Amino acid sequence: MITDNVQEFADGENANFESVFVLSDFDSAAYSYLYKRENRVVGPPVVLYCATKGEPLQFSCRPLYCTTMLNLSLCFTGFRNKEEMKNLVNLVHHMGGTIRKDFSTKVTHLIAYSTRGEKYRLAVCMGTPILTPSWIHKAWERRDDVLFHAGDEAFRTEFKVPPFQDCVLSFLGFSEEEKSNMEERTLKHGGRHLEVGDERCTHMVVEENSVKELPFSSSNNIFIVKQEWFWGSIQMDARAGESIYLYEKPNDSPAMKKAVSLLSLTTPNSNRKRRRLRDTLAQLTKETEISPFPPPRKRPSAEHSIGSLLDISNTPETFILTKSSKPSKSSTPAHSKQSARWQVSKELYQTESNYVDILSTVLQLFKLPLEKEGQVGGPILAQEEMKTIFGSIPDIYDVHTRIKSDLEDLLRDWTENRSVGNVFLKYSKELVRAYPPFVNFFEMSKETIVRCEKSKPRFHAFLKINQAKPECGRQTLVELLIRPVQRLPSVALLLSDIKKHTSDDNPDKITLEKAIESLKEVMTHINEDKRKTEGQKQIFDVVYEVDGCPANLLSSHRSLVYRVETIALGDQPCDRGENVTLFLFNDCLEIARKRHKVINTFKSPLGQTRPPPPLKHITLMPLSQIRRVLDLQDTDDCVNAFALVVRPPTEQENLLFSFQLAAEETVKNTWLRTLCRHVANTICRADAEDLIQCTDPDSLQVSTKDMDSTLSKASRAIKKTSKKVTSCRQSALLFLSPAVTFTHHNLPTC
Repeated sequence: MITDNVQEFADGENANFESVFVLSDFDSAAYSYLYKRENRVVGPPVVLYCATKGEPLQFSCRPLYCTTMLNLSLCFTGFRNKEEMKNLVNLVHHMGGTIRKDFSTKVTHLIAYSTRGEKYRLAVCMGTPILTPSWIHKAWERRDDVLFHAGDEAFRTEFKVPPFQDCVLSFLGFSEEEKSNMEERTLKHGGRHLEVGDERCTHMVVEENSVKELPFSSSNNIFIVKQEWFWGSIQMDARAGESIYLYEKPNDSPAMKKAVSLLSLTTPNSNRKRRRLRDTLAQLTKETEISPFPPPRKRPSAEHSIGSLLDISNTPETFILTKSSKPSKSSTPAHSKQSARWQVSKELYQTESNYVDILSTVLQLFKLPLEKEGQVGGPILAQEEMKTIFGSIPDIYDVHTRIKSDLEDLLRDWTENRSVGNVFLKYSKELVRAYPPFVNFFEMSKETIVRCEKSKPRFHAFLKINQAKPECGRQTLVELLIRPVQRLPSVALLLSDIKKHTSDDNPDKITLEKAIESLKEVMTHINEDKRKTEGQKQIFDVVYEVDGCPANLLSSHRSLVYRVETIALGDQPCDRGENVTLFLFNDCLEIARKRHKVINTFKSPLGQTRPPPPLKHITLMPLSQIRRVLDLQDTDDCVNAFALVVRPPTEQENLLFSFQLAAEETVKNTWLRTLCRHVANTICRADAEDLIQCTDPDSLQVSTKDMDSTLSKASRAIKKTSKKVTSCRQSALLFLSPAVTFTHHNLPTC
């Protein structure tokens, strides 16, 4: 029945039926009258809902206007205005929801005014949606929509509590570009930002890899956190707990401290200086010498052979300084020097091991977490995007894990006749199946990463978190995924090097040739349009510019990265004071010096004159031979200099190549970082930054003093002339009759 006077029915009692009042206005005097007398009151949407569902009228001990929040259980946190909270609780009850005082697993939504407190932390851990009070008000505005439900994800998403609500952030140690990006995202996710040191800041986000000291003493009123906290909050779409992300001052590794202490020690005795220099180079390169197997077994007599003062062991924790001693007369002569074939084979294993570690990082740090079910906030990427980005990486990882294991077994029981080539022939078919699908679609993979990073803030935050971890070595996911593109050409180069050091009567020589051919077959399956014609043109230019440049510099996978003009500061790889040009390629370093004198010009077959090459080839060095890059500190006697600690496979000792940058436009820091990045890529290491060591030039006996003086130039000219005279004298002796007697001053001059 319909009535305008509820009082005539509200006070009546009937044992046969219950009176249910349907009111369209829960703010009217009639509602207040019925509510005080505890009459059962519902709104029109409840009647329509039950009629649509064919269900009996919903029972509720409280007035029920609609079913907008039916089956929802809410909890409140951070409210200080009791009147506001009371109003919100009434609205929730009117829409069919329930309220719980304490947070538990039964709570479906947390209504928060603050990102602080235990309830907020529990909701984040349990993945419970955390919403603003506006969600309740907006749901009440749609109370007459019978089919609407406030729990619909599409509706409640816009009412999420942003992760940085109530947070005022400052940023320390970031580049201007990165800082601007983070400040923009702070505003986008509900926070504010101020400059470092402002007392209103609640958080200071620190770039832990570049900040060594804080500009002020820490305070209890501010959280000093690593950047992972910032990106983790965005990825979760909720403020992360600060306790596990607190910034701590980095400690220098004991090994580096020891290296620095060695660098600081000098002695006037030249022999001691030489030994000290060798010790220093050994310590600086020690951390890069990691191998799980011992060197080839030697006869007992070899242990008493004359050893080098510098002997780097194959364990990552120790290095041994052996004193020279004469071999026993009764001992059998033996070479203590490890064979070049073994050295390059060990290098192949080490790069393979590093490569497998990088593939494992891609899978464990990126692919598996993105595939994990039950992610807070739902899946970060769609399945199609996952497949496009990672492709056949699991297959590549599987085959290289087995190759690594076989190489390790081979080197543990090494003899010169063990076949390295067979290892790669064994897996050639699997390599053909695994590589082309990934390499051919790498550009699409890269484009997908870039697009998703721009359009999906949670994916951008996910990348920022994981790319900052040590396993990534500050490399992006794209940079890690390019390793499979580079790996096979690098392996082919190392196998060619092993073949070069393999005797003709060794059966592995033919096997290595077959293995190299099998890798070339894999690479032929890769689209030819991946070749960079411009990069090839640059290599041809280098070949024409450098007299004596090795023909094997020309390779389809190789590209020129950097050209640097320098002056040699030591006696390696050429005389001090020589003008040296360094050509950095993606996998090797061509070192050439300026020619002393151009004798003639070259003519082409057509008779056209071509200018002679201005440079003379010194050496083409694989980047894998560079053990450490030394950034020499500027002093009064040494300016704008750097050095390379090099270990060729034919050498038992480290060599030091030191240079001074000659061109003012070359930025030393940029050049050294680029060099280290490509060295790391070549040896499949992620920690490119660890290859750089800032060093005192005095400890390495390196100086740029008087490099431009007239006396210095004259001294170098005399040295060059002396070498030419010596060469001419040796040539003259070849034409003298054995019966002729001569004295030193009778030799012809040149």
